[in-house]
Parts: sequence; structure tokens; C-alpha cells
Amino acid sequence: MLKTLFVLFVAAAGVGCAQPLSRGERDRAMSELHATRKRLLDAIASLSEAQWKFKPAPEVWSIAQIADHLVVSEAELFGMIQNKILTSPADPAKGGAKRVKDDEVLKVMPDRSQKRTAPDFLAPAGKWPAQSAAVSEFKKRRDANIVYVGNTQDELRSHFGEHRAVGNLDAYQWFLVIASHTERHVRQIEEVKAGAKYPKK
Repeated sequence: MLKTLFVLFVAAAGVGCAQPLSRGERDRAMSELHATRKRLLDAIASLSEAQWKFKPAPEVWSIAQIADHLVVSEAELFGMIQNKILTSPADPAKGGAKRVKDDEVLKVMPDRSQKRTAPDFLAPAGKWPAQSAAVSEFKKRRDANIVYVGNTQDELRSHFGEHRAVGNLDAYQWFLVIASHTERHVRQIEEVKAGAKYPKK
């Protein structure tokens, strides 16, 4: 009888408790991170120095500045997830029926029809002016994020942080933000390349 009660107590205690990511969740996030990694690296491959540094207008970022911004963002957003979002109180039920869907994150973030200004802490730092250095640093930081998502036992679905464009997102969705933010800026790179004054070589 006591054994039965103990089993029931443990089962009841587990109801509503957050769980680590499912295999499907891990695979989806890693797929998005891998895909946008490739998209960026393909977009900036074999650029000349003139193409790398070309600015369509004084207020518009060059491809070098876009890449710099993405390198900065890769580490800063991961640090925010680790040091701010995951240290906030866990609340698995937060948001309820109004909870933002994963698909919405992946739809809204890359949408270039809505222009936004990067916050100061994500602005290009000018730390990686050379293309090879920017590529190397981006690969290192993105690969670290992929490894983390593939192996973490942190309860990413239970901790939340507000995104100014999408809404209140759980920590898992912030990794979708990292991926779709890269896609957003790959599209920006494509806009730069399509400009009439973009160097031919």
C-alpha cells in the first residue's frame, strides 16, 4: 500500500513539470541553425574587398557590417539566453493559448518588409573587418550553439524573454530567433548585391 501511494505521489508530482527538449524540437532547431549557417556562408563566399566593404548608402550597412553584426549577435543572444532568460523563474504554463507559435517566429523574423534598428549591444563592432576572420568567428559561434541545442538538458520551454518584434518567447524559441535572424540578414545581403552600384568584382 505504501509503495503504491509513493508511486502515485511521484507521478502526480511530475504532472505539469517541464521536460528537456524532444528529439523533434532539437532536430528542428538544429536544422534551422545549420540551414541558415550555410545560407550566410554561401552569400559571402568569394567576395572581393570592394564587394565586401561596399555601402549602398551612408546609412546602409555594407556586407562586412552585416556579417560583423551576425557574429556579435550569435554570442550576445546566446549569452542572453543563458544569463537572463534561463535564470528567470520557470513557468511552463506561461502564455497559455496566446503563446507564440514556433512557426510564427520563423515567419516574422526574416520579414524584410518591416525595417528595424539593431539595439546598440548588437551593432557592428568592427572587430572582424577581414572576411576570413568574420567567417571563422561566425562558424565557431554558430557551431557552439548547434552543439548546445543538440545536447542540452536545460528546460528551454519553461523560461521566457520578451522579443520586441515577436512577443514573449521561451528559450527554445530564442534559438529559432538566432537562426531566422541570420536569414533576415542574408536577405539584406542579397538586397545589397542587387543594387545598381554594387561592384562587379
